[in-house]
Amino acid sequence: MLRQRAISAAILIPPLVIALLLGRPWITVVIVVAAGLAAREVFQLLAGAGYPSLAWFGIAFTVGLVLDSAAAPLIDPNGGVLLAIGFVLAAVGAFTRLDPRDGLPTWFATVFGAVYASFLGYILRLGEAAPAIPAGSALSWFTPEQGWILLLVLSVWAYDTGAYFVGKRFGRRKFLTHISASKTYAGLIGGIVASTVVVALVLAGLGKSPIGALILGPIVALAAQAGDLAESMLKRAAGAKDSSNLIPGHGGVLDRVDSFLFAAPVVLLYVLAAYR
Repeated sequence: MLRQRAISAAILIPPLVIALLLGRPWITVVIVVAAGLAAREVFQLLAGAGYPSLAWFGIAFTVGLVLDSAAAPLIDPNGGVLLAIGFVLAAVGAFTRLDPRDGLPTWFATVFGAVYASFLGYILRLGEAAPAIPAGSALSWFTPEQGWILLLVLSVWAYDTGAYFVGKRFGRRKFLTHISASKTYAGLIGGIVASTVVVALVLAGLGKSPIGALILGPIVALAAQAGDLAESMLKRAAGAKDSSNLIPGHGGVLDRVDSFLFAAPVVLLYVLAAYR
């Protein structure tokens, strides 16, 4: 298992790091591909849970929403227009189901699956909204987009790592075991602490007050945990252990990005509230 995880990390980390260093176009490519693959897994899980959908349309809808996020300042700042169009087209597609009791959940599940997976696009919106990094800051050689996406990535990874090791060592009392059997209060606290420390360090490197980590660290951690639990609920409903077997030792793409789906909009909201 450890060898499989090492292989998976070797596959996943270099593309992400390289894309972050190369900048916007490559970050967009990675996010679009990841969102498309995650959407495919979401619709497979929905089918396993008994919810019919227009899967291929839903995947295309997801990709469109993420591309809309990439072009947000030029075309559709809030993504509302494309969302409305996709909502209408999904309804039209559901009209083809002969039984309305089948068509209605098809409509709902298609829109839900596409919007859920498209939350990865908020990483691109975060990059667009990122405040400037003052000259002389430790991370001033990054663009604002690179710096703030790095904060998101490191804070979520810090939460996952802290929660795993603290939970494994000190975890006794569990919570929400009907969704996930392994979550403990000790792990939750350890993850929050780890995320807060990392956010403070990165904020300082970005030329911002590390005191902001007292707010941003815990809310990123809680959002990351909620994202993980949301995917666990979907997998539990589908009777699946992993979202797919695409990545050895790690399951599917959705298993790797579930925390970011909820954490990215939270970090964006913080940036808009604190620095705009």
